[in-house]
Order: sequence, then structure tokens, then C-alpha cells
Amino acid sequence: MLTTIMTKNHLIRYFAAAIAALGIQFICGASTAQDSTGIFKRARTPRTKTALVKENMELGRIVDSLTAEINKYRSELAIKDSLTAEILEIYEENESRSMEAMPAEEYTPEVTDSLLNLWYLHKKVSSEDFIPEYDMDSVKFESNVPDSVYIKRLTAMNSFIDLPYNSIVRNYIILYSEKMSKSMPEMLGLCRYYMPIFEEIFNEHDMPEELKALAIIESALNPTAVSRAGAKGMWQFMYSTAKLYGLTINSFVDERYDPVKSAHAVAEYLEDAYRIFGDWNLAIASYNCGAGNVNKAIRRSGGKRAFWDIYPYLPRETRGYVPAFVGALYTMTYYKEHGIVPQPVALPAVTDTFRIHKMLHFKQVSDLAGVPMQTLKDLNPQYRHEIIPGNEREYILRIPYQFSGSFIDHEDSLYTYKADEFFNPVVIKKIQDGGDGERIIHRVKSGEVLGLLAIRYRCSVSQIKRWNNLRSDNIRIGQRLVIYRGGAAPASASGSVSSSASKTSTSKSSSEQKTSDGTEYTIYTVKNGDSLYLIAKNYPGVSAQNIMDFNGISSKIKPGMKIKIPKL
Repeated sequence: MLTTIMTKNHLIRYFAAAIAALGIQFICGASTAQDSTGIFKRARTPRTKTALVKENMELGRIVDSLTAEINKYRSELAIKDSLTAEILEIYEENESRSMEAMPAEEYTPEVTDSLLNLWYLHKKVSSEDFIPEYDMDSVKFESNVPDSVYIKRLTAMNSFIDLPYNSIVRNYIILYSEKMSKSMPEMLGLCRYYMPIFEEIFNEHDMPEELKALAIIESALNPTAVSRAGAKGMWQFMYSTAKLYGLTINSFVDERYDPVKSAHAVAEYLEDAYRIFGDWNLAIASYNCGAGNVNKAIRRSGGKRAFWDIYPYLPRETRGYVPAFVGALYTMTYYKEHGIVPQPVALPAVTDTFRIHKMLHFKQVSDLAGVPMQTLKDLNPQYRHEIIPGNEREYILRIPYQFSGSFIDHEDSLYTYKADEFFNPVVIKKIQDGGDGERIIHRVKSGEVLGLLAIRYRCSVSQIKRWNNLRSDNIRIGQRLVIYRGGAAPASASGSVSSSASKTSTSKSSSEQKTSDGTEYTIYTVKNGDSLYLIAKNYPGVSAQNIMDFNGISSKIKPGMKIKIPKL
């Protein structure tokens, strides 16, 4: 944990000061004494030669010991810093996608993901059901609940994460517990299904289970939420970060939409953020605006590392992110005291999980096992075309427990039922080549931006830019854009000049091989400026973690090093 690392940093500075002080003694050849800090200093009275020799030998032993400790801690810090640098690189890339390097004061709710500007549930809601948007920097809510009661309740929660209380936090507590009378009952109904799952996952990763409340702030517990910046799923992962943390994204599957898989990824994500900052509130803040912006706020504050110390220097919406976290967590705990009744939702209390090793269509399961199609979609939102590509690798299918017996009874016939219809080669090729295979020429209209087009056509902003050789996000009215619905364009259309050059460069420094068990891999020679993340970007489906696991290495790599890239 970073707490340990920071302690070692203090030790290094202390040891360095001690060595510097000790070095004076060798030069001066004077006797020594200790001041109140324990650091040796020159004494005024000369000592005998024998005493000086003996004393210098003792000082030499101390210096050697301190130097060994310094080298040990520096080595450990180098390994930690290598991982930190790579994580920051990913976060900062995501920031550039969603913010276009905007300064903190211009980082408005319109360019980020929060409950206040993005409301989804399992259904589209009408405008009157949308959460009222407040300017939380200026509004001041009133409540009959006194501060002493809020403080007592927060303390009684005995949270592993520090839950601060002040006027800003109070505002968000009132927002969630009193001002969202229409939406909060629905979210609390979903909590009954999702929160036990998230608690188990965070406990498995030895993480504070209170982090589960972030799913409310990010997506209102909607597994298919999509932000204007292209972040997807209940936990709002950007593409590159999702790939880094091992989530599969291809024409058939987007595991950002899988609440369980993405929750495991977010636990790893937050663990890395905590390792960087050593504080859960800063880790939570970085989850909203990126580690790069938190680092900037720390620098602007003069190096302070507490959330409320760097609060004025954070992007505007991130200032409210930790208070919103406290407000959401408070309301999840004390909703009864505020008269909120969770609304029942159409999700089963108990589900069963099956491992799928063949191509399987939701309609096959629905027709033979009797599971309603909408239930299959709600429980398995990661499958983009209602198809589980089990022939590629093992995937899972979740169904309500009461249908388990029927599924087992029909399992032998499920895969062959109308297989020619559901897995028509033409249909499959269209999905593989371009989402649903449709190539669209879109003419830009007034008010349209790339982010909205990406959401409409289920692709990313970066893909639209690559398909049209755009160097910025600026588009003009009347401009014609080539877009492939679903995001997976044919190979001939999906590469820009720069990506083609990158692949050419990669092919020159790699060669094809197979392991003894038949697993195919490529040998890649590390070049100057490479990181595992940048290397993984050139191999579809492969993440930095895949490379580390396959080679049994850490994220620290050096030029000339040969690593194996698995074919997944």
C-alpha cells in the first residue's frame, strides 16, 4: 500500500540527511555528538587519534548499513513507479478523450459521467422522470434533520473509508435522501439485487465494500449506460482502461456491460489508484476525473494529499464526487429513516450460471428453456447481438434459478435448434466485419458532435475519427462521415496511416511461435519508449495484464527485452 511506500520515502530522505551529516565528520575529523534529532553534528572539543579512528570505523559501518537500506527501498519504489506510470498513462489518455485537455474550471457536468447529468435505468425514462439538475456549487438545501444526527449516523456506519461531514457533504446527503423521491426508490430496488454481488466481489479483492456506492453515482445501476465520452456499462469504463484491466471487447461481446466482470475490473482499478495516492477519497476522486487531474490538483495545492486540501484545485464536477459518494452511501444505509421504500424490480433474486462452449443464441434458450428474452438481456447485457460466441472461448450465461432444470433438460438440443437460421454465415460475417454490417454515410446536422454520433451508432469517437482521418473532434454542418454501425469495421477500413505504420513497425520486431501445448504467440522485441499498454494496443484482444501473466513478468520492461504476446 502507498502508506508503506511514503514511509520509505521519508526514510530515504532521513537516511540521505544522515549520510550527508556523517560525511562531514570524515572530512573534518572532529569528534561527534548527537542533537535532539538524532543526527550527528560536530563537537567543539578535539578527540585523540585512537578515538577518532574508532569512531570513524563505527560511522563507516552505519553509512554502509544506511546505503544498503536506501538501495533496497529505491529498488522497490522503482517497481511501484513503473506500474504507477503506466496506470497514469492510461488515465491521462482517457482524460484527453473526454476532456480534450480542458482546464479544471471548464470541466463541466456536460463532459463527464454523473448521476446529475446522466440517468438510465433498465428502461428509458420520460423527461419528467429525469433527476432535477442542480448547481451544487451554489444551491443550499434545507432539511429538518440536524447536523448532529447526520454526524452520529455517519459515525455509526463504521466505514473503512473516511466519511467526512461538512456543509458540502450535507447538501449531497439531502440531495440523495430527500430530493430524488422518484428515482431513489428504483435505485434502491436495484440495490437489493446488485449490492450483495458487489460486496462479495470487493471482499474477494480485500477492498472496502463501501466502494459499491460508486455504481449509483456512475450509472444509477444501469448495466447498459453509455456516456457522451464513450464510457460504457454500470461502472463507466473507457475502452482503453477496460482492455488494460482484462475486459473482453469485440464484435460479439463487450464485458464493460457485464456488472460482475466489470466490478472485478473496477476493484483492481481502484486498488491501483489507492496504491498511487494512499488515500481512498483521492482514489475515488481519480475514478471520476483521472489520476492525472488529481496529481495536478496535488501539485497546485503545494503537495498536499488530503481531498479537502486539494478540493479547490480539482475539476468542478469532481469536487462533488466524494461528497456524492458519501450522500449515496448514507442514503443506502438510512433510507428507512427518510421514508423511502425500495421499488420492486423485475430481476430474479436467485440466478444460476452456465458455462457455454458453443455458439448459443438467446432465442434458442428462450424457445426451448422458456426463459423470457428480456430477462436474458437484463441478466446478460454483455452480449451485443444476443449471441454467446462460445466457440471462441468459454463464456457464461446467467438465467433465473427456476429455469435451471429446464435448461439442463434441453441442453443437448439447444445448440442445434434453428442453428442454420441463427448462425447464418452471412449474419455472422456482418457482425464480425462491422457490428451489424451496415456502412453508413452520415451527413452532419446542426448541433451534432462526435460523442452523440458514437452513442447513436454504437461505436467510439476514436473509431469515427480513424475511419474519416479526422485529426480533431471538430466537425462541420453538412460534412459527410463514414460510420460502421457497431464499431467493428472491415479491416480495409479500420486502419489509419498511423495505425498501419505502427502495425508495420510491430511486424518487423516480432515473430510467430507456438508453446508446447499449442498456444500461439508472437515474440516481440521491446523498443525505446515502449510500455506494455502501448504494445498490447497493437494486438487486438490482448491486454497488458495478459502479457504480464503469459510471461510471468511485472510491468517493468527494458529496450531489447523479448516478450511473448499470446494470441487470444
